Amino acid sequence: KGVLIKGGVHLEETGRLQVIAFDKTGTLTEGRPKVTDIVPVSELDEHQLLAIARAIEAHSQHPLASAICHEAEHRDAMLYEATEFHSLTGKGAKATVQDIEYYIGSPTLFADELKLDLTNVNHHIKDIQQQGKTAMLLGTDKAVKGILAVRDQIRSSSQDMIRKLHDLGIKQTMMLTGDNRLVAEQIARELGVTDFQAELMPDEKLRAIVTLEAKYGKVAMVGDGVNDAPALARATVGIAMGGAGTDAALETADIALMADDLEKLPYTIALSRKALRIIKENISFSFGVKLLALLLVIPGWLTLWIAIFADVGATLLVVLNSMRLMKTT
Repeated sequence: KGVLIKGGVHLEETGRLQVIAFDKTGTLTEGRPKVTDIVPVSELDEHQLLAIARAIEAHSQHPLASAICHEAEHRDAMLYEATEFHSLTGKGAKATVQDIEYYIGSPTLFADELKLDLTNVNHHIKDIQQQGKTAMLLGTDKAVKGILAVRDQIRSSSQDMIRKLHDLGIKQTMMLTGDNRLVAEQIARELGVTDFQAELMPDEKLRAIVTLEAKYGKVAMVGDGVNDAPALARATVGIAMGGAGTDAALETADIALMADDLEKLPYTIALSRKALRIIKENISFSFGVKLLALLLVIPGWLTLWIAIFADVGATLLVVLNSMRLMKTT
């Protein structure tokens, strides 16, 4: 079925889950974001902004960086060289282009780290975020030069998958993302998840899992990136997207969805719950048969054939009962 479960204990734990937390990018969304808008707010035009952004992001592995590079290539933007590149974890990056040090990243980077006044661009940022897009600012430590809007499409299967999980009795579906709150709220509303947490750093995703476990008990984490690995390791059950997932995520996870098909997640939950029921049935049946055989010893009614049935026959019936799992869809 395209689901790799790394041991029986993980199958059982999955059947006891109450809450499932999801990373957004690459898990609930396609992980192939596209640049939708470029808003100049200085002397630089769209092509110059895109060229500078590409020069910086060419050194980054982030999905948003790939979107900018792809758009620059599509528009045949100028080729600039960037030097002294530095990644600013969870916030953006900086590099020197055309002898000027530029920054690219979230509004938080420019407002909190660079202490810039964003009054003149806040209305653009808010409009972009209310459309469920990520606003990336490009500028120097003196002023914002432009805004790039990037949108990552929701997977076609995500909404149906969330609905099926709720139908199976999952109490809470939580989306965890580093995106701005307005963007996260819009996407969470479209998906139908019960709750979300936004603007999270990788260590904050881990703390979110710890908090959920303290409140609900058994919690699963579904993710695909290196920054999801700590949360995947900490969760009761870590579930990685096999095709698009990083090696770190796949190594850390307890379950891998090999085809990146989220529709396999409700199947896995249903399979695990059915497995738990059958385990209980098999144990109860086996103990019942053995107890009956022992009681038959007292009046001397235990024959050879009854003893054989209590041993080999019970084993065969348990195996046949377990084979009902093959019909799980």
